[in-house]
Amino acid sequence: MLATFVIGLREGLEAALIVGIVAAFLRQRGRSDALRLVWIGVILAIGACALVAVGLQVFSASLPQAQQELLETVVASVAVAMVTYMVVWMRRNSRGLRHDLEAAATSALASGTAWALITMAVLAVLREGFETAVFLLAAFTASGSPIAAGIGAVIGIALAAVIGYGIYRGGVRINLGRFFRITGVVLVLVAAGLVASAIHTGHEAGLILFGQNQVADLSWLMQPGSVISALLTSVLGIQPRPTAIEALGWALYLVPMLLIVLWPAAPRPAAPREASSQAVATPES
Repeated sequence: MLATFVIGLREGLEAALIVGIVAAFLRQRGRSDALRLVWIGVILAIGACALVAVGLQVFSASLPQAQQELLETVVASVAVAMVTYMVVWMRRNSRGLRHDLEAAATSALASGTAWALITMAVLAVLREGFETAVFLLAAFTASGSPIAAGIGAVIGIALAAVIGYGIYRGGVRINLGRFFRITGVVLVLVAAGLVASAIHTGHEAGLILFGQNQVADLSWLMQPGSVISALLTSVLGIQPRPTAIEALGWALYLVPMLLIVLWPAAPRPAAPREASSQAVATPES
């Protein structure tokens, strides 16, 4: 539940941040016509993402067992690649993200057209929605309780929508750098678990046949239905009887990615002073 909550919150907030800033700019400038198109586009994009998510789930359920394991391996691998790219990109850009979005919105309106802003909002929802569908499908597959995982995702997305509305109304400001760093740590843990899950399902599908010697027996700790079992399996991706290749893959992903997320960021270069501020002491002729 925690994993899907963080996925829903983070992905939803990235889309809500863009939509909220775009909608606020259009509202402030009285462009109700363009704002109406933004909301229509966002609703259609959400519907398209929901159809993709349902389609993936139905397609997965219709496959034979071996092919299901293969699809789960592919989906988990794609989800890990997406998480890795997103975490690394956000690590570099999170502190200036809001400023960059506002600058892009201002530039688009200054050019005399709102279609760039409408497209920006709709594509943001589509991109984050498709990513969320892949992440959640992989998380549901690895989760021992799909119902709890679904509840966590719904709560996370709903909270992101509330924050996005607060951004739109102008009453919510958050430290994006800190937010994305904290959620980045959780997502790295989730992605490391997906690496282990992909290796596990890859073995079940007959793709990974080496390194299958058991390195630990955690069945005494991970009793079925217990909170500890749900935490270790659903969030961290640790199996009751992990194999050598699963443990190696988990560690090789987790350690360097945590270093990337937690390493202190370099200070941003100071913005250049305006020419007028540099000339305040210029003497009169």
